[in-house]
Amino acid sequence: MKLQVPFLQLPVLFDAAALAEEVAAVDARWWRGRTQRDDGNSALTLITTHGDPDSDELSGPMRPTPALAQCPYLMQVLENLGATWGRARLMRLSGQAEVRAHVDINYYWRERMRVHVPIVTTPSVRFQCGDGEVNMAAGECWIFDTWRRHRVLNQGNDTRIHLVADTVGGERFWDLLAQARPPGVRGADWQPQRFAAQAGRPPAVLDFESINAPAVMSPWELREHIVFLLGEAVPDPRLGPIQQALLRFARRWQALWAAYGDGGEGLPRYRRLLDGVRGELDTLGAGQVGLKNELGFLQVLGSHVLEMAVATPAGDESRLDRHGDDAAGVHAGAAAVPAAPVAATAVPVGGARDPLFERPLFIVSPPRSGSTLLFETLAGAPGLYSPGDESHALIEGVPGLSPAAHGWDSNRLLAADASVEAAATLRERFLRQLRDRDRRAPVAAPVRMLEKTPKNALRISFLRAVFPEARFVFLYRDPRQVLGSMIDGWRSGDFGMYPTLPGWDGPTWSFLLTPGWRESSGRPLEEVVARQWASATATLLDDLQALPADLWTGIRHDDFLAAPQQQALRLCAWAGLEWDRSLGRELPLSRYTLTAPAPDKWRRHEAAIEAQRAIWEPVAARAEAVLRG
Repeated sequence: MKLQVPFLQLPVLFDAAALAEEVAAVDARWWRGRTQRDDGNSALTLITTHGDPDSDELSGPMRPTPALAQCPYLMQVLENLGATWGRARLMRLSGQAEVRAHVDINYYWRERMRVHVPIVTTPSVRFQCGDGEVNMAAGECWIFDTWRRHRVLNQGNDTRIHLVADTVGGERFWDLLAQARPPGVRGADWQPQRFAAQAGRPPAVLDFESINAPAVMSPWELREHIVFLLGEAVPDPRLGPIQQALLRFARRWQALWAAYGDGGEGLPRYRRLLDGVRGELDTLGAGQVGLKNELGFLQVLGSHVLEMAVATPAGDESRLDRHGDDAAGVHAGAAAVPAAPVAATAVPVGGARDPLFERPLFIVSPPRSGSTLLFETLAGAPGLYSPGDESHALIEGVPGLSPAAHGWDSNRLLAADASVEAAATLRERFLRQLRDRDRRAPVAAPVRMLEKTPKNALRISFLRAVFPEARFVFLYRDPRQVLGSMIDGWRSGDFGMYPTLPGWDGPTWSFLLTPGWRESSGRPLEEVVARQWASATATLLDDLQALPADLWTGIRHDDFLAAPQQQALRLCAWAGLEWDRSLGRELPLSRYTLTAPAPDKWRRHEAAIEAQRAIWEPVAARAEAVLRG
């Protein structure tokens, strides 16, 4: 929500020590990384859609997770603030880490305030928003302007933990907000009320969101968003015609609303109207108009109106950014992604050329094989687009594609899982995420796409069904090096994937969920990772060898490190890409690096790895034979 000032402090104080004690008692397995890179950001969900602790969705009934039920004082804090609550989490930021600068343009946060209650913090934590900067002290309560560019820096060595909760407000909340003060504006009448934990009292009674996205946006809401964004636009000669086009669009929308309301029978006409105004805005150059907060007018209009005016199929959250909160909105300067008509995202049939994705490249390998380094290098090829990060949420957020939908058997997906609806939804999700090396969205189709997510080692036939022209690059690394890094990754806690995996006896399940994982329950970690690597590698080899030979190629991690320029040229030539960069002998560290790389680093775990040789060696021998051809 846009505010008049960057920060406001509410006149309440909570017992941070009591909150910290309560949070420390929560099962550590509930914490999970915000992304799959080791960037120091992690979260513990408190209120999510349907109370699912693994959900990052923004549309649907918000309900408490089991973790919130274990925190009575946290619930009392939320009750005391007197609001209707949407998504809420504990947000943890490691020492010497940061939340990168971004602006929240998501529809969900257009009318929601983000409440911060610092629980564990130090004076070295700096919260920047616009031209303002504060250190939020433990126990205080703050909101800030999410419409401005903002970031968080933890320049000390201690971890920061905040309660972060989104709300549209409430009766008591608005009363508190009326008394809120910007930092540095404190008169004699500033007397924050202290609210201590109340032991033994009945559980707090909270109001939760049940409605947070329209089935069909009302003409009154639609006009409000349009007027707001026109008022935020940077002066531009193109704005006059754009304003007239949007006025015509709003009037036509109201006429349809009068005929159909939010009834499903009007959806085809609503969608045709949306497609029409998108094309008109493109013609008028709306994509070149900027906003005062450094974002693009059309980009934000898409988030607030064009992608939200009509509901997508149930469970599809592709129109919403799945990250949000104070760590991942939309970065200022990112280009707008043109909306793709639903029909264009359908999978071509009968051998027809794919109109959207020309020979997309998927790097497949077990985790910790060096795929991030290879991905970040190849993403520098001209004309190549990528989602920018691993695609866990993009894929598993589609109904029917998560492991929960398959009885938690694994992340394995087959061609049969690529239903018409799932494939079209996934193609649209990818298309909206794509950016080139200069962070520009594609302006014409078809596009060349590069993707890497370790779980995709288990999804090759599925990806071929969704992207018929898909090509695959098999990255192989000495399994001893991989296993050593996987052990470190499991122990770090930064790669936790499924904190509440049913039937799992062991630390939080990290990395991909492989077929047969239940056999590893209760086993030593070195055996778990050996089975995990062997299962993933054997599965991807089975799937690759079932493909025509010209649809995949292999590369050894050691060969890439030894001659990066030569290998990049080879792979680009094979893939039909250009390469216009000169790589030095030493490549930069990838974003997921845990500790400085060294060929013999795995020897710290040598005894444990060698003890599992019977599990991994036969698969390694097969991989070597496949690579030799």
